[in-house]
Amino acid sequence: MTETETKTYDVVVLGAGPVGENVADRTRAAGLSTAVVESELVGGECSYWACMPSKALLRPVIAQADARRLPGLSGAVRGPLDTAAVLARRDEYTSHWKDDGQVGWLEGTGADLYRGHGRLSGARTVTVTGPDGSEHVLTARHAVAVCTGTRAQLPDLPGLADVKPWTSREATSARQAPGRLIVVGGGVVATEMACAWQALGSRVTLLVRGKGLLNRMEPFAGELVAEGLAEAGTDIRTGTSVASVTRENGTVVVVTDTGDRIEADEILFATGRTPRTDDIGLDTIGIEPGSWLQVDDSLRVTGSTWLYAVGDVNHRALLTHQGKYQARIAGAAIAARASGVPLLESDPWGAHAATADHAAVPQVVFTDPEAAAVGLSLAEAEQAGHRVRAVDYDLANVSGASLYGDGYRGRARMVVDLEREILLGVTFVGPGVGELIHSATIAVAGEVPISRLWHAVPSYPTISEVWLRLLETYRDN
Repeated sequence: MTETETKTYDVVVLGAGPVGENVADRTRAAGLSTAVVESELVGGECSYWACMPSKALLRPVIAQADARRLPGLSGAVRGPLDTAAVLARRDEYTSHWKDDGQVGWLEGTGADLYRGHGRLSGARTVTVTGPDGSEHVLTARHAVAVCTGTRAQLPDLPGLADVKPWTSREATSARQAPGRLIVVGGGVVATEMACAWQALGSRVTLLVRGKGLLNRMEPFAGELVAEGLAEAGTDIRTGTSVASVTRENGTVVVVTDTGDRIEADEILFATGRTPRTDDIGLDTIGIEPGSWLQVDDSLRVTGSTWLYAVGDVNHRALLTHQGKYQARIAGAAIAARASGVPLLESDPWGAHAATADHAAVPQVVFTDPEAAAVGLSLAEAEQAGHRVRAVDYDLANVSGASLYGDGYRGRARMVVDLEREILLGVTFVGPGVGELIHSATIAVAGEVPISRLWHAVPSYPTISEVWLRLLETYRDN
Protein backbone atom coordinates (compact mmCIF):
# COMPACT_ATOMS: atom_id res chain seq x y z
CA MET A 1 0.00 0.00 0.00
CA THR A 2 1.43 3.41 -1.02
CA GLU A 3 1.93 5.85 1.84
CA THR A 4 0.35 9.28 1.49
CA GLU A 5 2.83 12.14 1.69
CA THR A 6 1.74 15.40 3.29
CA LYS A 7 3.53 18.70 2.72
CA THR A 8 2.81 22.38 3.32
CA TYR A 9 3.62 25.24 0.92
CA ASP A 10 2.81 28.92 0.85
CA VAL A 11 1.10 28.53 -2.55
CA VAL A 12 -0.26 25.57 -4.49
CA VAL A 13 -0.92 26.02 -8.23
CA LEU A 14 -3.24 23.66 -10.11
CA GLY A 15 -2.11 23.54 -13.74
CA ALA A 16 1.31 24.10 -15.32
CA GLY A 17 0.32 25.80 -18.54
CA PRO A 18 1.63 29.30 -19.28
CA VAL A 19 -0.71 30.76 -16.66
CA GLY A 20 0.25 28.39 -13.86
CA GLU A 21 3.92 28.73 -14.76
CA ASN A 22 3.70 32.50 -14.45
CA VAL A 23 1.84 32.43 -11.14
CA ALA A 24 4.56 30.15 -9.78
CA ASP A 25 7.29 32.37 -11.20
CA ARG A 26 5.85 35.45 -9.48
CA THR A 27 5.20 33.79 -6.12
CA ARG A 28 8.66 32.23 -6.10
CA ALA A 29 10.20 35.61 -6.96
CA ALA A 30 8.40 36.97 -3.88
CA GLY A 31 10.02 34.28 -1.74
CA LEU A 32 6.93 32.09 -1.31
CA SER A 33 7.34 28.33 -1.40
CA THR A 34 5.27 27.02 -4.31
CA ALA A 35 4.03 23.65 -5.55
CA VAL A 36 2.71 23.18 -9.09
CA VAL A 37 0.46 20.26 -10.07
CA GLU A 38 0.13 19.08 -13.69
CA SER A 39 -1.77 16.09 -15.09
CA GLU A 40 -0.50 16.36 -18.68
CA LEU A 41 2.44 18.28 -20.17
CA VAL A 42 4.14 21.20 -18.46
CA GLY A 43 3.55 24.10 -20.83
CA GLY A 44 -0.13 23.34 -21.28
CA GLU A 45 -2.55 23.76 -24.15
CA CYS A 46 -0.81 26.75 -25.69
CA SER A 47 2.54 25.04 -26.10
CA TYR A 48 1.36 21.75 -27.57
CA TRP A 49 -2.16 22.05 -29.00
CA ALA A 50 -3.01 25.72 -29.55
CA CYS A 51 -0.91 28.88 -29.94
CA MET A 52 2.45 27.45 -30.91
CA PRO A 53 1.48 24.59 -33.25
CA SER A 54 -1.30 26.57 -34.93
CA LYS A 55 0.99 29.52 -35.67
CA ALA A 56 3.73 27.16 -36.86
CA LEU A 57 1.20 25.76 -39.34
CA LEU A 58 0.01 29.21 -40.41
CA ARG A 59 3.33 31.02 -40.79
CA PRO A 60 4.32 29.34 -44.12
CA VAL A 61 0.77 29.87 -45.37
CA ILE A 62 0.92 33.62 -44.70
CA ALA A 63 4.49 33.95 -46.01
CA GLN A 64 3.49 32.29 -49.27
CA ALA A 65 0.39 34.50 -49.59
CA ASP A 66 2.51 37.62 -49.05
CA ALA A 67 5.11 36.46 -51.59
CA ARG A 68 2.42 35.89 -54.21
CA ARG A 69 1.54 39.59 -54.01
CA LEU A 70 5.03 40.67 -55.09
CA PRO A 71 6.18 40.83 -58.74
CA GLY A 72 9.56 39.19 -59.13
CA LEU A 73 8.71 36.69 -56.41
CA SER A 74 5.19 35.55 -57.12
CA GLY A 75 6.23 33.22 -59.93
CA ALA A 76 8.64 31.38 -57.68
CA VAL A 77 5.98 30.45 -55.09
CA ARG A 78 3.14 29.29 -57.31
CA GLY A 79 3.50 25.65 -56.40
CA PRO A 80 1.88 24.01 -53.38
CA LEU A 81 3.41 24.15 -49.93
CA ASP A 82 5.61 21.26 -48.82
CA THR A 83 3.10 19.94 -46.30
CA ALA A 84 5.47 17.39 -44.79
CA ALA A 85 8.07 20.10 -44.14
CA VAL A 86 5.47 22.39 -42.57
CA LEU A 87 4.29 19.61 -40.26
CA ALA A 88 7.88 18.74 -39.34
CA ARG A 89 8.54 22.36 -38.36
CA ARG A 90 5.31 22.32 -36.34
CA ASP A 91 6.63 19.27 -34.50
CA GLU A 92 9.83 21.15 -33.63
CA TYR A 93 7.83 23.99 -32.11
CA THR A 94 5.89 21.56 -29.91
CA SER A 95 9.16 19.86 -28.87
CA HIS A 96 7.60 16.70 -30.31
CA TRP A 97 5.08 16.83 -27.46
CA LYS A 98 7.75 16.40 -24.81
CA ASP A 99 8.02 18.85 -21.94
CA ASP A 100 11.60 18.42 -20.74
CA GLY A 101 12.50 22.02 -21.54
CA GLN A 102 9.44 23.44 -19.82
CA VAL A 103 10.06 21.26 -16.76
CA GLY A 104 13.61 22.57 -16.58
CA TRP A 105 12.39 26.16 -16.70
CA LEU A 106 9.78 25.58 -13.99
CA GLU A 107 12.21 23.82 -11.70
CA GLY A 108 14.64 26.68 -12.28
CA THR A 109 12.20 29.00 -10.53
CA GLY A 110 12.46 26.88 -7.40
CA ALA A 111 8.91 25.57 -7.56
CA ASP A 112 8.22 21.89 -6.86
CA LEU A 113 6.42 19.97 -9.62
CA TYR A 114 3.92 17.22 -8.81
CA ARG A 115 2.82 15.04 -11.73
CA GLY A 116 -0.72 13.74 -11.46
CA HIS A 117 -4.33 14.77 -11.06
CA GLY A 118 -4.91 17.45 -8.42
CA ARG A 119 -8.22 17.89 -6.63
CA LEU A 120 -9.23 20.23 -3.86
CA SER A 121 -10.01 18.18 -0.78
CA GLY A 122 -11.08 21.04 1.46
CA ALA A 123 -10.01 24.57 2.26
CA ARG A 124 -6.40 25.30 1.23
CA THR A 125 -5.78 21.60 0.55
CA VAL A 126 -5.02 19.77 -2.72
CA THR A 127 -4.70 16.01 -3.03
CA VAL A 128 -2.57 14.83 -5.94
CA THR A 129 -3.01 11.33 -7.33
CA GLY A 130 0.10 10.36 -9.27
CA PRO A 131 0.27 8.17 -12.38
CA ASP A 132 1.45 5.30 -10.17
CA GLY A 133 -1.44 5.72 -7.72
CA SER A 134 0.62 7.50 -5.08
CA GLU A 135 -0.98 10.35 -3.15
CA HIS A 136 0.39 13.70 -2.04
CA VAL A 137 -1.64 16.01 0.19
CA LEU A 138 -0.51 19.61 -0.31
CA THR A 139 -1.64 22.31 2.10
CA ALA A 140 -1.36 25.99 1.21
CA ARG A 141 -0.65 28.58 3.89
CA HIS A 142 -1.78 31.48 1.73
CA ALA A 143 -3.32 30.56 -1.61
CA VAL A 144 -4.42 27.89 -4.04
CA ALA A 145 -4.48 29.10 -7.66
CA VAL A 146 -6.66 27.21 -10.14
CA CYS A 147 -5.04 27.51 -13.58
CA THR A 148 -6.54 24.46 -15.29
CA GLY A 149 -7.74 26.24 -18.43
CA THR A 150 -10.43 24.98 -20.78
CA ARG A 151 -11.17 22.15 -23.17
CA ALA A 152 -13.07 22.08 -26.45
CA GLN A 153 -16.84 22.00 -26.13
CA LEU A 154 -18.61 19.62 -28.49
CA PRO A 155 -22.29 19.97 -29.47
CA ASP A 156 -24.91 17.53 -28.25
CA LEU A 157 -25.31 15.49 -31.43
CA PRO A 158 -26.37 11.82 -31.32
CA GLY A 159 -23.52 9.46 -32.09
CA LEU A 160 -20.90 12.21 -32.28
CA ALA A 161 -18.38 10.26 -30.20
CA ASP A 162 -18.49 7.41 -32.74
CA VAL A 163 -17.51 9.86 -35.49
CA LYS A 164 -14.28 10.70 -33.62
CA PRO A 165 -14.39 14.38 -34.55
CA TRP A 166 -11.42 16.69 -34.44
CA THR A 167 -11.23 19.40 -31.82
CA SER A 168 -8.54 22.08 -31.76
CA ARG A 169 -6.12 19.48 -30.40
CA GLU A 170 -6.42 17.15 -33.37
CA ALA A 171 -6.46 20.06 -35.81
CA THR A 172 -3.10 21.34 -34.58
CA SER A 173 -1.41 17.94 -34.16
CA ALA A 174 -2.63 16.01 -37.23
CA ARG A 175 0.02 13.94 -38.97
CA GLN A 176 -1.26 14.63 -42.50
CA ALA A 177 -3.70 16.83 -44.36
CA PRO A 178 -7.10 15.21 -44.88
CA GLY A 179 -8.30 15.28 -48.47
CA ARG A 180 -11.59 16.86 -47.40
CA LEU A 181 -12.17 18.68 -44.12
CA ILE A 182 -15.39 20.10 -42.69
CA VAL A 183 -14.87 22.87 -40.14
CA VAL A 184 -17.84 23.79 -37.95
CA GLY A 185 -17.68 27.26 -36.41
CA GLY A 186 -16.95 30.84 -37.33
CA GLY A 187 -14.54 32.01 -34.66
CA VAL A 188 -10.78 32.20 -34.32
CA VAL A 189 -10.00 28.47 -34.24
CA ALA A 190 -12.37 27.76 -37.13
CA THR A 191 -11.01 30.48 -39.41
CA GLU A 192 -7.34 29.85 -38.61
CA MET A 193 -7.60 26.10 -39.11
CA ALA A 194 -9.62 26.52 -42.30
CA CYS A 195 -6.88 28.85 -43.58
CA ALA A 196 -4.08 26.47 -42.60
CA TRP A 197 -5.48 23.18 -43.86
CA GLN A 198 -6.85 24.66 -47.11
CA ALA A 199 -3.31 25.81 -47.92
CA LEU A 200 -1.81 22.49 -46.80
CA GLY A 201 -3.86 20.52 -49.30
CA SER A 202 -7.32 19.93 -47.82
CA ARG A 203 -10.57 20.92 -49.52
CA VAL A 204 -12.23 22.79 -46.68
CA THR A 205 -15.94 23.39 -46.15
CA LEU A 206 -16.66 25.91 -43.40
CA LEU A 207 -20.10 25.67 -41.78
CA VAL A 208 -21.09 28.79 -39.85
CA ARG A 209 -24.30 28.96 -37.85
CA GLY A 210 -24.37 32.77 -37.82
CA LYS A 211 -24.36 35.36 -40.58
CA GLY A 212 -20.60 35.79 -40.74
CA LEU A 213 -17.18 35.14 -39.26
CA LEU A 214 -15.44 36.54 -36.17
CA ASN A 215 -18.60 37.98 -34.68
CA ARG A 216 -16.77 39.37 -31.65
CA MET A 217 -14.84 41.79 -33.86
CA GLU A 218 -16.01 44.64 -36.05
CA PRO A 219 -18.22 43.27 -38.86
CA PHE A 220 -15.72 44.22 -41.58
CA ALA A 221 -13.10 41.95 -39.98
CA GLY A 222 -15.16 38.84 -40.62
CA GLU A 223 -16.10 40.04 -44.08
CA LEU A 224 -12.50 40.54 -45.21
CA VAL A 225 -11.35 37.25 -43.68
CA ALA A 226 -14.22 35.46 -45.41
CA GLU A 227 -13.15 36.96 -48.73
CA GLY A 228 -9.62 35.72 -48.21
CA LEU A 229 -10.74 32.20 -47.30
CA ALA A 230 -13.11 32.03 -50.27
CA GLU A 231 -10.41 33.17 -52.69
CA ALA A 232 -8.12 30.45 -51.32
CA GLY A 233 -10.77 27.87 -52.17
CA THR A 234 -12.69 27.40 -48.92
CA ASP A 235 -16.41 26.71 -49.35
CA ILE A 236 -18.07 28.96 -46.75
CA ARG A 237 -21.70 28.31 -45.86
CA THR A 238 -23.21 30.78 -43.41
CA GLY A 239 -26.54 30.38 -41.66
CA THR A 240 -25.89 26.64 -41.58
CA SER A 241 -26.05 24.21 -38.67
CA VAL A 242 -25.20 20.52 -38.42
CA ALA A 243 -28.36 18.46 -38.01
CA SER A 244 -26.59 15.09 -37.94
CA VAL A 245 -23.14 13.63 -38.44
CA THR A 246 -22.11 10.01 -39.00
CA ARG A 247 -19.04 8.16 -40.21
CA GLU A 248 -19.80 5.63 -42.94
CA ASN A 249 -16.97 3.35 -44.08
CA GLY A 250 -14.46 5.93 -42.89
CA THR A 251 -16.21 8.89 -44.54
CA VAL A 252 -17.76 11.65 -42.44
CA VAL A 253 -21.30 12.45 -43.59
CA VAL A 254 -22.92 15.67 -42.42
CA VAL A 255 -26.55 16.58 -43.02
CA THR A 256 -27.24 20.27 -42.44
CA ASP A 257 -30.41 21.89 -41.15
CA THR A 258 -31.17 22.88 -44.76
CA GLY A 259 -30.99 19.25 -45.88
CA ASP A 260 -27.61 19.43 -47.64
CA ARG A 261 -25.40 16.34 -47.46
CA ILE A 262 -21.64 16.95 -47.21
CA GLU A 263 -18.95 14.28 -47.16
CA ALA A 264 -15.41 14.61 -45.82
CA ASP A 265 -12.50 12.65 -44.43
CA GLU A 266 -12.47 14.56 -41.12
CA ILE A 267 -14.64 17.05 -39.28
CA LEU A 268 -13.42 19.73 -36.88
CA PHE A 269 -15.80 21.24 -34.34
CA ALA A 270 -14.57 24.66 -33.24
CA THR A 271 -17.72 25.57 -31.34
CA GLY A 272 -16.53 26.96 -28.02
CA ARG A 273 -14.68 26.09 -24.84
CA THR A 274 -15.70 24.78 -21.44
CA PRO A 275 -13.75 25.13 -18.17
CA ARG A 276 -11.64 22.24 -16.90
CA THR A 277 -13.16 22.48 -13.45
CA ASP A 278 -15.43 19.42 -13.48
CA ASP A 279 -13.04 17.13 -11.60
CA ILE A 280 -10.88 19.35 -9.39
CA GLY A 281 -12.84 18.99 -6.13
CA LEU A 282 -14.84 22.22 -6.24
CA ASP A 283 -17.72 20.44 -4.50
CA THR A 284 -15.55 20.08 -1.37
CA ILE A 285 -15.59 23.87 -0.94
CA GLY A 286 -19.19 24.51 -1.98
CA ILE A 287 -18.69 25.44 -5.63
CA GLU A 288 -20.49 23.73 -8.51
CA PRO A 289 -18.12 21.40 -10.41
CA GLY A 290 -17.65 22.33 -14.05
CA SER A 291 -18.47 26.00 -13.50
CA TRP A 292 -16.57 29.09 -14.56
CA LEU A 293 -14.97 30.66 -11.49
CA GLN A 294 -15.99 34.24 -10.80
CA VAL A 295 -13.17 36.48 -9.55
CA ASP A 296 -12.42 40.05 -8.55
CA ASP A 297 -9.74 42.09 -10.29
CA SER A 298 -7.01 40.56 -8.11
CA LEU A 299 -8.14 37.17 -9.51
CA ARG A 300 -9.41 35.96 -6.13
CA VAL A 301 -12.55 33.84 -6.33
CA THR A 302 -15.66 35.65 -5.14
CA GLY A 303 -16.40 34.86 -1.51
CA SER A 304 -13.00 33.27 -0.79
CA THR A 305 -9.97 34.56 1.06
CA TRP A 306 -7.51 31.98 -0.32
CA LEU A 307 -8.73 30.60 -3.68
CA TYR A 308 -7.64 32.25 -6.95
CA ALA A 309 -8.75 31.41 -10.50
CA VAL A 310 -6.35 32.62 -13.17
CA GLY A 311 -6.58 32.37 -16.95
CA ASP A 312 -9.35 30.81 -18.99
CA VAL A 313 -11.16 29.27 -16.00
CA ASN A 314 -12.47 32.68 -14.93
CA HIS A 315 -13.93 33.40 -18.41
CA ARG A 316 -12.65 36.99 -18.47
CA ALA A 317 -10.47 36.77 -21.58
CA LEU A 318 -9.69 33.36 -23.09
CA LEU A 319 -6.27 34.24 -24.50
CA THR A 320 -2.84 33.02 -23.47
CA HIS A 321 -1.28 36.46 -23.26
CA GLN A 322 -4.17 37.74 -21.17
CA GLY A 323 -3.93 34.73 -18.85
CA LYS A 324 -0.22 35.38 -18.36
CA TYR A 325 -1.05 39.01 -17.57
CA GLN A 326 -3.57 37.83 -14.99
CA ALA A 327 -0.90 35.51 -13.56
CA ARG A 328 1.44 38.43 -13.00
CA ILE A 329 -1.35 40.35 -11.25
CA ALA A 330 -2.43 37.34 -9.17
CA GLY A 331 1.16 36.57 -8.15
CA ALA A 332 1.64 40.14 -6.99
CA ALA A 333 -1.66 40.11 -5.09
CA ILE A 334 -0.90 36.78 -3.40
CA ALA A 335 2.53 38.01 -2.38
CA ALA A 336 1.15 41.30 -1.03
CA ARG A 337 -1.53 39.60 1.04
CA ALA A 338 0.95 37.03 2.33
CA SER A 339 3.24 39.77 3.60
CA GLY A 340 0.43 41.94 4.96
CA VAL A 341 0.94 44.72 2.43
CA PRO A 342 -2.33 46.52 1.52
CA LEU A 343 -3.47 45.98 -2.04
CA LEU A 344 -3.60 48.97 -4.36
CA GLU A 345 -7.36 48.56 -4.81
CA SER A 346 -7.88 52.29 -5.28
CA ASP A 347 -5.65 52.25 -8.37
CA PRO A 348 -7.40 50.42 -11.24
CA TRP A 349 -4.15 50.34 -13.23
CA GLY A 350 -2.00 49.36 -10.27
CA ALA A 351 0.01 46.21 -9.60
CA HIS A 352 -2.90 44.26 -8.12
CA ALA A 353 -5.76 44.82 -10.58
CA ALA A 354 -6.28 43.08 -13.93
CA THR A 355 -7.94 46.16 -15.41
CA ALA A 356 -6.88 45.40 -18.96
CA ASP A 357 -9.32 42.46 -18.94
CA HIS A 358 -12.09 45.03 -19.08
CA ALA A 359 -10.59 47.79 -21.17
CA ALA A 360 -7.67 46.72 -23.33
CA VAL A 361 -7.68 43.06 -24.42
CA PRO A 362 -5.70 42.60 -27.68
CA GLN A 363 -6.11 39.70 -30.08
CA VAL A 364 -4.71 38.71 -33.46
CA VAL A 365 -6.35 36.25 -35.85
CA PHE A 366 -3.56 34.80 -38.01
CA THR A 367 -5.52 34.26 -41.21
CA ASP A 368 -4.92 35.79 -44.64
CA PRO A 369 -5.67 38.65 -44.20
CA GLU A 370 -4.86 39.03 -40.52
CA ALA A 371 -7.40 40.60 -38.19
CA ALA A 372 -6.25 42.39 -35.04
CA ALA A 373 -8.24 44.28 -32.44
CA VAL A 374 -7.96 45.73 -28.96
CA GLY A 375 -10.53 47.25 -26.63
CA LEU A 376 -14.17 47.83 -27.52
CA SER A 377 -15.82 47.52 -30.90
CA LEU A 378 -18.18 50.30 -31.97
CA ALA A 379 -21.21 48.22 -31.00
CA GLU A 380 -19.73 47.33 -27.60
CA ALA A 381 -18.86 50.95 -26.86
CA GLU A 382 -22.37 52.11 -27.75
CA GLN A 383 -23.95 49.34 -25.68
CA ALA A 384 -21.80 50.42 -22.72
CA GLY A 385 -23.30 53.91 -22.97
CA HIS A 386 -20.27 55.79 -24.29
CA ARG A 387 -20.71 58.72 -26.66
CA VAL A 388 -18.41 57.58 -29.44
CA ARG A 389 -17.44 57.99 -33.04
CA ALA A 390 -15.96 55.39 -35.36
CA VAL A 391 -13.16 56.61 -37.62
CA ASP A 392 -12.41 54.35 -40.59
CA TYR A 393 -9.61 54.30 -43.14
CA ASP A 394 -8.84 52.16 -46.17
CA LEU A 395 -5.45 50.60 -45.48
CA ALA A 396 -4.80 50.22 -49.20
CA ASN A 397 -4.32 53.99 -49.34
CA VAL A 398 -1.32 53.86 -46.99
CA SER A 399 2.00 53.85 -48.85
CA GLY A 400 3.50 51.16 -46.64
CA ALA A 401 0.56 48.86 -47.32
CA SER A 402 0.74 49.25 -51.08
CA LEU A 403 4.47 48.49 -50.91
CA TYR A 404 3.77 45.45 -48.74
CA GLY A 405 1.98 43.74 -51.61
CA ASP A 406 0.16 44.49 -54.84
CA GLY A 407 -3.60 44.49 -54.55
CA TYR A 408 -3.42 45.09 -50.81
CA ARG A 409 -6.84 45.06 -49.16
CA GLY A 410 -7.45 46.14 -45.59
CA ARG A 411 -9.27 48.46 -43.27
CA ALA A 412 -8.66 50.25 -39.98
CA ARG A 413 -11.04 51.64 -37.39
CA MET A 414 -10.56 53.53 -34.18
CA VAL A 415 -13.43 54.09 -31.74
CA VAL A 416 -13.11 57.51 -30.12
CA ASP A 417 -14.64 58.45 -26.77
CA LEU A 418 -15.91 61.92 -27.60
CA GLU A 419 -16.13 63.00 -23.96
CA ARG A 420 -12.47 62.36 -23.12
CA GLU A 421 -11.02 62.22 -26.65
CA ILE A 422 -9.23 58.95 -26.04
CA LEU A 423 -9.44 55.65 -27.89
CA LEU A 424 -11.72 52.90 -26.57
CA GLY A 425 -10.90 50.42 -29.31
CA VAL A 426 -8.91 49.87 -32.50
CA THR A 427 -9.27 47.25 -35.24
CA PHE A 428 -6.96 46.51 -38.16
CA VAL A 429 -7.59 44.00 -40.94
CA GLY A 430 -5.08 43.29 -43.70
CA PRO A 431 -1.81 41.47 -44.42
CA GLY A 432 0.82 42.13 -41.78
CA VAL A 433 -1.39 44.05 -39.35
CA GLY A 434 -0.72 41.72 -36.42
CA GLU A 435 2.46 43.64 -35.66
CA LEU A 436 0.49 46.92 -35.51
CA ILE A 437 -1.80 45.95 -32.67
CA HIS A 438 0.58 46.63 -29.79
CA SER A 439 0.76 50.30 -30.71
CA ALA A 440 -3.04 50.36 -30.45
CA THR A 441 -2.90 48.45 -27.17
CA ILE A 442 -0.59 51.09 -25.69
CA ALA A 443 -2.90 53.87 -26.88
CA VAL A 444 -5.98 52.20 -25.38
CA ALA A 445 -4.46 50.92 -22.13
CA GLY A 446 -2.59 54.19 -21.60
CA GLU A 447 -5.68 56.28 -22.40
CA VAL A 448 -3.42 58.44 -24.53
CA PRO A 449 -5.24 61.66 -25.53
CA ILE A 450 -5.71 62.20 -29.24
CA SER A 451 -3.93 65.53 -28.86
CA ARG A 452 -0.82 63.63 -27.74
CA LEU A 453 -1.16 60.92 -30.42
CA TRP A 454 -0.62 63.67 -33.00
CA HIS A 455 2.96 63.82 -31.72
CA ALA A 456 3.57 60.07 -32.15
CA VAL A 457 4.96 60.34 -35.67
CA PRO A 458 4.81 57.09 -37.71
CA SER A 459 7.81 56.18 -39.83
CA TYR A 460 7.42 56.50 -43.60
CA PRO A 461 6.74 54.37 -45.54
CA THR A 462 5.29 51.82 -43.10
CA ILE A 463 1.79 50.45 -42.62
CA SER A 464 1.87 52.24 -39.24
CA GLU A 465 1.26 55.49 -41.13
CA VAL A 466 -2.40 54.48 -40.91
CA TRP A 467 -2.30 56.14 -37.47
CA LEU A 468 -1.70 59.53 -39.07
CA ARG A 469 -4.47 58.91 -41.61
CA LEU A 470 -6.94 57.94 -38.88
CA LEU A 471 -6.12 61.05 -36.88
CA GLU A 472 -6.47 63.26 -39.97
CA THR A 473 -9.82 61.67 -40.76
CA TYR A 474 -11.00 62.34 -37.20
CA ARG A 475 -9.86 65.99 -37.40
CA ASP A 476 -11.34 66.69 -40.82
CA ASN A 477 -14.81 65.22 -40.30
